[in-house]
Amino acid sequence: MNVIGLWTFIRREFGRFSRVAVQTIVTPCVSALLYIFVFGRVVGTRIPHIEGAEYIDFVLPGIITMNIIMAAFSQTAFSLYFQRFARHIEEVLVAPFAYWEMIVGYVIGGLLRAVTVGIGIYIIAVFFSAASLAHFWLFLWYSLSVAILFSFIGLLIGLWAESFEQLNILNTFVIMPLSFLGGMFNSVSMLPPWLQTVVLWNPFFYFIDGVRYSMINVREADAGIGMLVIVCSLAGTGVLVWHLFHKGYRLRP
Repeated sequence: MNVIGLWTFIRREFGRFSRVAVQTIVTPCVSALLYIFVFGRVVGTRIPHIEGAEYIDFVLPGIITMNIIMAAFSQTAFSLYFQRFARHIEEVLVAPFAYWEMIVGYVIGGLLRAVTVGIGIYIIAVFFSAASLAHFWLFLWYSLSVAILFSFIGLLIGLWAESFEQLNILNTFVIMPLSFLGGMFNSVSMLPPWLQTVVLWNPFFYFIDGVRYSMINVREADAGIGMLVIVCSLAGTGVLVWHLFHKGYRLRP
């Protein structure tokens, strides 16, 4: 294992998002602050408790999950694509790295950005008395698992994309819609019966529900199914990313 090379790789990924912290860290935190204030304090005061929890406590896990997803995805997708676009991915390919070490470097970069954003939002929520952790280790498991999963997905999009516009397709047409339809701002029991069935096929529902349970002890999904969805998604995307790197898909001429 190339420890020095991997450490250098991780430092580069960390520097990539820390140098533009206003865009990568401050912006999502400000956006989350607006969500917490509007939906938690303005709208939430007019909404009765949901599943026994105050509305601000109910929506916070969804806000944190969505921002973790977007931070991890954006970090790996834009990092890999820009290296391809600027034609300096060759420098990484000729370095003494195994493919799995390259993937680990990218994923840790995505994790660092996602964790930084998540901690920032949690600190903001403390000032609104909306930050609680009923199951710390479960919270850590769900948060890190989701961050790793979307770091993998970011790498897939970074390999596939041929323009900067294509990098935003997943955010616009998948991440945002499925987050909002995955119980981010509402309980599934509030939906019509047919739509409740549809939501059960939305993987984002299980991501948000897992984080919500770990924070406020409220669960709407089957825990076993949720864990299975996350583990299978991690295994599937991880193997696919390694296969494409090993094949040199859009990395080598």
